[in-house]
Amino acid sequence: MIRLAAAIAAVLAASVALAGKPSVAPRSIAAAKPASAAKVAPTRKSSPATQPFTIELAKVGGYTSSVAGSTTTAAEIVAYDAGTRRAFLINTESPTVDVVDLSNPAVPTLAGVIDVSYWGPKVNSVDVYRGKVAIAVEAAVATDAGKVVLFSAVDLQQTGPAQGISVGAMPDMVTFADEGELLLVANEGEPAGTSCGVDPEGSVTIIELDDDHDEVEVRTADFSAWNGREDELRAQGVRIFGNYGCGASSAAQDLEPEYIAVDGKRAYVTLQENDAIAVIDLERAKVLSILPLGYKDHSLAANKLDASDRDSAINIANWPVFGMYQPDGIAALRGPRGQSLLVLANEGDARSYSALNEESRVSTLTLDPTAFPTATALKANAALGRLTVTNRLGDTDGDGDFDRLYAFGGRSVSIRDSAGNLLWDSGDLLERVTAAALPANFNASNDKSAKDDRSDNKGPEPEGVVVGRVASKTYAFIGLERIGGVAVLDVSNPTAPAFVQYVTSRSFPASGIAGDSGPEGLKFVSAEQSPSGKPLLLVGNETSRTLAVFEISTKAVTP
Repeated sequence: MIRLAAAIAAVLAASVALAGKPSVAPRSIAAAKPASAAKVAPTRKSSPATQPFTIELAKVGGYTSSVAGSTTTAAEIVAYDAGTRRAFLINTESPTVDVVDLSNPAVPTLAGVIDVSYWGPKVNSVDVYRGKVAIAVEAAVATDAGKVVLFSAVDLQQTGPAQGISVGAMPDMVTFADEGELLLVANEGEPAGTSCGVDPEGSVTIIELDDDHDEVEVRTADFSAWNGREDELRAQGVRIFGNYGCGASSAAQDLEPEYIAVDGKRAYVTLQENDAIAVIDLERAKVLSILPLGYKDHSLAANKLDASDRDSAINIANWPVFGMYQPDGIAALRGPRGQSLLVLANEGDARSYSALNEESRVSTLTLDPTAFPTATALKANAALGRLTVTNRLGDTDGDGDFDRLYAFGGRSVSIRDSAGNLLWDSGDLLERVTAAALPANFNASNDKSAKDDRSDNKGPEPEGVVVGRVASKTYAFIGLERIGGVAVLDVSNPTAPAFVQYVTSRSFPASGIAGDSGPEGLKFVSAEQSPSGKPLLLVGNETSRTLAVFEISTKAVTP
């Protein structure tokens, strides 16, 4: 049982707006109640519509993947169909999709399994819209064109083209848009092969469907217009540096779409390894712009991080390091004035394959003596020596040593406007909150309980993010891939979000894992679509191969 002490509340209050009462739920931290400014008698009692409130998540149900006994990746991405009250949960390498009956969220049960092995050996993503199920399948040769295959959520039978719909290489994410009339597919197109390998072009496939799935029109938004403009992109801050063994990758090969958020006729696509976002006009199937995201300065007071897995301590501190935001998950958010905004989970990711490995420990690099006058001390294992950084960025004057250090990921959640401008970042909140909740297992990885295991490499790794509205407020739910659990933010004021709760259903045995570990995909289910009439959050945990069902309740807050 975890109880919040005044010291924890003080830590959180340092840089985060807080609301609600402390939670005493097992392994759950909620924001502290704000102090009253003055003792003023209220003139009238608030009506239910205006009564201040917050939300609280509690796990009410769980499900273990049908392939949990195997060694394959499972329970990674989850989608939900309100009409059938079913969740669709991918088992990546089986390759199958578990269909889970959520009529009673407390007792999820297997309703069926969709086998997609005919179309390929790996399923990467799934989405559902009003009885239509779309599944993204990777080809047997990963650099070949993948498929999207359509099914009915009711009888689980295939619909649409029998051979599936051809898309780009490595379709990493599929999502419905435009009230189910469009399907968007992020084709990551990572390099593969040895010595002289293959680097397929990244792209976004736009599929137009009719009501019966009988006719489809397929268009591709690609990055060919940026070929020959690689230096221009680099000068703007977009990371273009791939080399697949036969020479440098072109811009179209180097840009790797990861995740998609849709707002009206525009799609916003994370290019994780490139530390950028692509903006796509859906009507014209055209990439309009590529937005560099910049770097996070970990020497600033609000941007501390724990940089070592060898210091035998929780040491969230400032260091002379920059973080590449490198978001994975992205969600669209409508601002209070109707403006288009984006919420991003800044996980971080490095390129490491036969022809290119950009990861290095700080201790192995030659640091510029002017930029780092205390280089010897910084390179100690208990300082920055163990931190994993890129070796493809930081030699600003070309003399062979490093004038700046760039770590992978921001260890944070950001909110940006539609032009990519940073409006807010959570700073070091995620590490501080998880340190307070789980001090004995701080920055543990998703497959072991050892404390500090991931401090040297991306920390808690915020990976997935979804946005949902509960009553009059809008919330962001962020899955932390390594330590596990979900962080909840009130983003009703997008320039000053408030921390609400950190909740985890993972346990930390001496060996192995227990509970729910490795959250990857999240799905918010509104009260109107929920089988229980209460909002739900569905979380797919790929390491434990489990689905966690959280119920979201509101509770009054005394003004």
